[in-house]
Amino acid sequence: MFTGIIQSSGRVSGIKKERLLIETEFKDVEAGESISVSGVCLTVSEVISIKKGITVFAAEVSPETFGKTNLGSISRGERVNLERALKAGGRFGGHIVTGHIDGTGRIRSIKNQSGFRLVEITLPEWMFRNIVQKGSIAVDGVSLTVADLPSPDSFTVSVIPHTAEVTMLGRRKQGDEVNIELDILGKYAQKAVAGEKSGITEAFLKEKGFI
Repeated sequence: MFTGIIQSSGRVSGIKKERLLIETEFKDVEAGESISVSGVCLTVSEVISIKKGITVFAAEVSPETFGKTNLGSISRGERVNLERALKAGGRFGGHIVTGHIDGTGRIRSIKNQSGFRLVEITLPEWMFRNIVQKGSIAVDGVSLTVADLPSPDSFTVSVIPHTAEVTMLGRRKQGDEVNIELDILGKYAQKAVAGEKSGITEAFLKEKGFI
C-alpha cells in the first residue's frame, strides 16, 4: 500500500519488451519489493547495479498495465514519480493508494494562481462518476484533493508549489496523459449504495487501522 506522498523521482534508463529499467537514488532496493512508478505498483524483479549512489532496478510490466496506464507510451530518459511501499507504523500523510490504476485522464488546461497550478483533467464518463468534490484522488501517484468539477467530464486539482517542484506534475503540460487511481473507499461506498456487497464494515476498518 502507498500514501501518494512522492519520495523521489527516477529516470527510465531502458525499455525492453515488458521490462522497465529505472534509475533512482533509493538505497537498499531489494528484489521482490513494491515501488509505485508514476502511480503504478510494480515489483522489483532485479537490482541491476548500484554505482555512485544511483540504483538501477528492473520491473516487469504486463501488457494489461502497459495498455491501461501511461507507461505504454513512456520513453527512455523520461522521469517518473517514485514511492516505496508504506512500512507498518509508518507516517500516513496522503490517502490510501493501492497502485492499481483505474485508467488515464488527459490534462485539458493548466492555470497559474498565485504560485499554485490549477490543473483540469478530463476523464471517461465511468471514471468521472466515482469522483466527488473535495474527495481524494491520485494523479501519477500523487495524492491530491479534488478542487472542483467544472464540467461533466473533468475535475480540477490545485498543485502546491512544493508538489510541483518535487514531482513530475510540475513538468506536465496541456494534452499530457496522466495515470488516475480513484479513491478506493469511495469505490467501495459506491458499490454499497448500488446494493452490492462490498465487504467494508466498521469491524473491517478497525481491523485495518483506519478507525
